[in-house]
Amino acid sequence: MNNINWQEEVNKRKEDLIADLQGLLKIPSVLNEQDATPDAPLGQNVKKALDYMLQLGEKDGFIPKNTGNLAGHLEIGTGNDLIGILCHVDVVPEGDGWSVDPYGGEVKEGRIYARGSIDDKGPTMAAYYAMKIVKELGVPFQKRVRMIIGTDEESDWRCVEHYFQHEEMPEMGFAPDADFPIIHAEKGIADYDLVQKNQLTPSKGAITLLSFESGRRYNMVPDYARAIIDVDKNHTQIMQTFNEFLKVQQLKGNYYLESGFTVLELEGVSAHGMEPDNGKNAGLILASFLSTMDLDPKANTYIQSAVKFFFGDSRGRALGVQYADDITGDLTINVGKMSYNEHDGGRFGLNMRYPVTFDIDKNMTKLREKVNQAGFTIENFSDSKPHHVPENNPLIKVLQKVYEEQTQEQAKLLAIGGGTYARALESGVAFGALFPGRPDVAHQKDEYIELDDLFKATAIYAQAIYELACK
Repeated sequence: MNNINWQEEVNKRKEDLIADLQGLLKIPSVLNEQDATPDAPLGQNVKKALDYMLQLGEKDGFIPKNTGNLAGHLEIGTGNDLIGILCHVDVVPEGDGWSVDPYGGEVKEGRIYARGSIDDKGPTMAAYYAMKIVKELGVPFQKRVRMIIGTDEESDWRCVEHYFQHEEMPEMGFAPDADFPIIHAEKGIADYDLVQKNQLTPSKGAITLLSFESGRRYNMVPDYARAIIDVDKNHTQIMQTFNEFLKVQQLKGNYYLESGFTVLELEGVSAHGMEPDNGKNAGLILASFLSTMDLDPKANTYIQSAVKFFFGDSRGRALGVQYADDITGDLTINVGKMSYNEHDGGRFGLNMRYPVTFDIDKNMTKLREKVNQAGFTIENFSDSKPHHVPENNPLIKVLQKVYEEQTQEQAKLLAIGGGTYARALESGVAFGALFPGRPDVAHQKDEYIELDDLFKATAIYAQAIYELACK
């Protein structure tokens, strides 16, 4: 059966594919633990999305299994070996500013619009229909194929953790939750806090920093910062200096009095933490302004450390951990959270994405010594190890062949700073469904997937399943 026209098989099922995808898109499957019950630990709608896929698979003759209401799978084929396809049905909140119903699944101008259409419900349904096509063609299987469905990818990955505590680990597989052609390497991701040691008492200087706040998530460049200072005099001069600073930085901000204290606010530009230089970190920029002032000793230590270690330096140079390799590029550090108050001191919440050949243990020891000398300790350290599948791996060779046959384009290998479910597998890669040159609208208002891309991805996945499990 080497002469199967996979695109033609997809075309026969276009209307059903769109209808089934619309049914999934209409479920607002956003994490909601306030709505949780024992049988819906991440919220009722997240559970509905999982059930939707499991029931669809059961109707179509797949073997379904629910794993603790946190994940599940659909299986086809026979044999001892297992191929995994790792997807997720949870989505980020819809946010504001949509021109269509974010959960309507509306089709217009060759696209289907909804939260989750490209991340990751559209690619999930493409992979589902790929399995369905291979099954319906009656091709004899040499291996089993299992679609593993997660429900907490956008938050803490509790789904995958729970699933693999109870279920078999596939020998190889792919996650249709990123970019084509093939992502074979993902940086390590470490989150941790630098916490100021409470050694200095705030003594009255010209200016006392009462509080400083910026950012809520480790993996986002913060777009807002706010500081409250106690100033005895020179209000007008500080206001003029701040306004001039904003003009130079080409940013917006505010300066006003509240309850007798001076409030400084600054708006930056948000970006994903995997590349901090794509944004303008409001916290670090505001700290750079405050660093020119005569602050009390404790505040001065915090603010000067912000500027010394992080301002204009997203590569860890000042911290002594700068590193790069040919596989995944530069180490990056994003200051996702900053907080300070006059009584407890301050802390930085850092998101460090490090190359696959970086020695994390050795370098964290070096980092601890460095920040300790500056009056900080490291707390709340968590680490997701880097992931790398060598280019000569059989899985990669098969997927390259399939991609090139289906698209007539070279299947280049990519490396990313983000993390996908592929890193849950020893031999796992991210494989689509965003094609080269297409804008990445995941997590944005008016999220969509091009219908032609949806159908093309389905054909690619169908041939990949056939090549991996049936030959």
